[in-house]
Amino acid sequence: MIKVSIIVPFYNVENYIEKCLQSLVNQTLEDIEILLVNDGSQDGTEVIAKQFVEKYPHKITYLEKENGGLSDARNYAIPYAKGEYIAFLDSDDYVETNMYEEMYNKAKKENLDYVECDFLWEYPDKILVSKGKQYNNIKEMFMYTRVVAWNKLIKREIINNNNLEFPKGYRYEDVEFFYKLLPHIKSYGIVQKPFVHYIQRENSISNVQNTRTKEIIDILEHVIKYYKEIDLFEQYKEEIEYTYARYILCSSMLRMVMIENEKERKEIINLSWESLNIQFPKWKKNSYLQQKGLKNVYMRTVNNITLKLYTALARIKLIRDKLQEKFV
Repeated sequence: MIKVSIIVPFYNVENYIEKCLQSLVNQTLEDIEILLVNDGSQDGTEVIAKQFVEKYPHKITYLEKENGGLSDARNYAIPYAKGEYIAFLDSDDYVETNMYEEMYNKAKKENLDYVECDFLWEYPDKILVSKGKQYNNIKEMFMYTRVVAWNKLIKREIINNNNLEFPKGYRYEDVEFFYKLLPHIKSYGIVQKPFVHYIQRENSISNVQNTRTKEIIDILEHVIKYYKEIDLFEQYKEEIEYTYARYILCSSMLRMVMIENEKERKEIINLSWESLNIQFPKWKKNSYLQQKGLKNVYMRTVNNITLKLYTALARIKLIRDKLQEKFV
């Protein structure tokens, strides 16, 4: 029986794929399958990948398709997965060799639908640890979990039974997938060890900001629509409202500030602000927003005037930091 299916799409990562695959073929958990998806790669990655397929045919299933992006490649592989659990890994990252054994053992011992682990942000000059927590309930999980796909084990039947897919053609695909997955999770846990090495590249999609940054609005709208379709919107309204505001005013706002074109930057910031107030006109009364914490204090003070001030200050800080990097 295959215990874990690990889906690994790749596209033009010839400098990273070998380390990624080495970390997978050497996993201490024996009964795994690696679904390697060539998403129309055009550099030397395919050659390296096929060398691993030839050497480890009992572990690796090689899939090939036209380029369609990360979501499309993940979706393409899901029907091929045979494991009790599914995991996703990006091909420029790598993992500790005991990751899937420890996570699978915890899932089986406690009969869990879902297990996550900690991870390392690996920059060229520093490493930071992202530490998670054990959630007391799904609503707490909704509010505080790390919304990435690659530090999780998910029971395959949950994905299949609910026809869950990543949104094709959008950035922030993990956001939509995770929040659509969440209401179907009944049991969950965490292994508080940093198993995943999340490699930070300057030219990666997550570090390049342009007009596509506004796609976070579409992603959040998809989530709202889904919760309404499954008749859970009212049950999770407070969490959805707060999460919408947090993405628009915090992490996504920082990305929008990084857009170089001034006209595009201002248009997208204004569009995001308007979308929040149209979708949730009373968002400032959200119960989570009344809790302590600097982030909540900041969010409560945002209005039409302070928004311009905060984004201008963030832009100045960004330029200053770039100058310091250049001349240090």
